[in-house]
Amino acid sequence: MTEQIIHAYVDQLAKALELVGVAIIVGGIILATLMFIRDGRRAGDWQSAYPNYRSNIGRGILLGLELLVGADIISTITAPLTIESVGLLAGIVLIRTFLSFSLETEIEGCWPWQRAAKDAARGEPDRR
Repeated sequence: MTEQIIHAYVDQLAKALELVGVAIIVGGIILATLMFIRDGRRAGDWQSAYPNYRSNIGRGILLGLELLVGADIISTITAPLTIESVGLLAGIVLIRTFLSFSLETEIEGCWPWQRAAKDAARGEPDRR
């Protein structure tokens, strides 16, 4: 009985985390759009505001994806472990990890292993 209650609680936690992840993605897009409109109007140059817009949208999606991956992992813990469920989780994590990697590369404008050299060239401290 106690095990069922714990599984139900953890499953609800995973669903809540999924909702938070989706809300962050939607909120990030809305906030990025508002900032894009503000910056475009202020500068009168929409093309110069566009790169920041893309980066801000990417950051919102990236943060939301991280939460969705965590929710998927938690959901798998509560489900009965089968080859199929573990394979499905592995596929989801692989796809979302690839998306995260791609988004981060797009936002930063360089490969992750080149980031330290890029930051050093700009005079920024190492972010690790």
